[in-house]
Amino acid sequence: MASALHFHRDGVELAGIDFGGEGPAVLLLHGLAGYAGEWTETAGWLRERAHVVALDARGHGHSERNPADVSRAAHVADAAYAVERFGLSPVVVVGHSLGGLTALLLAAEHPHLVRGLVMADAGPRGGGEAASRDQAVAKLGDSLRRWPVPFASVDDAVEFFGGPGLAAEAWAGGLELRDDGWWPRFDVDVMIRTLQEAIGRSYWDAWERVVWPSLVVRSGEEYLPADDAALMVASGRDARLVELPEATHDLHLDRPGEWRAALSEFIDSLGSRQ
Repeated sequence: MASALHFHRDGVELAGIDFGGEGPAVLLLHGLAGYAGEWTETAGWLRERAHVVALDARGHGHSERNPADVSRAAHVADAAYAVERFGLSPVVVVGHSLGGLTALLLAAEHPHLVRGLVMADAGPRGGGEAASRDQAVAKLGDSLRRWPVPFASVDDAVEFFGGPGLAAEAWAGGLELRDDGWWPRFDVDVMIRTLQEAIGRSYWDAWERVVWPSLVVRSGEEYLPADDAALMVASGRDARLVELPEATHDLHLDRPGEWRAALSEFIDSLGSRQ
């Protein structure tokens, strides 16, 4: 049975879901504007082989909505604290998109807590020219502000997010009901600050410090450039690449069968490694 997690670190309220399961622990970290519950389908089969926990990142889901600190350092500290508090070590950490950066830094900076790393459509590029970073942040803000909130119903939200299907239903499932309709469980300005903090530098140095086996899963949408993926495999200590060319960025929701095969094979390859 899944159960809600609520805890505090450094004065910030944090939340997540313990999906249960037997075996070595897996920690699931969502991307920007996501939430722990989007991993429900993944956790449904993953808990057959692992103890599965997902976190709501600060500023997302049921965690504190407007924290002062939205840096990667704060996100990594939250994840490390959760691993230690809930006895998950050594954990396989799985991060999608921006959550992949958190997963990467957790593995690089706290290797004693980790035994495997999975980066789903995420890479260490970051950095880049200031104009390019500003453009990415502006694009994100425009995209989130186009949501026609409040949605009158969950069905309306599902339709907006692409119609019936796992991905649209997961996005709609992250909304909260207020008096006037259904709203996101995040503030757009917090999402903008979070992205600005994250893409301010490159993370290749962290990638090269990862000592545990890694899996890179790449969609067909170029969020993770092919050259970057190839370099990750070439420069990683024990890294492998799985490409899902038909998948959208939300590859765990868009191609759940292929995602399951890739993640299952990787976790099984770790065996009882400690």
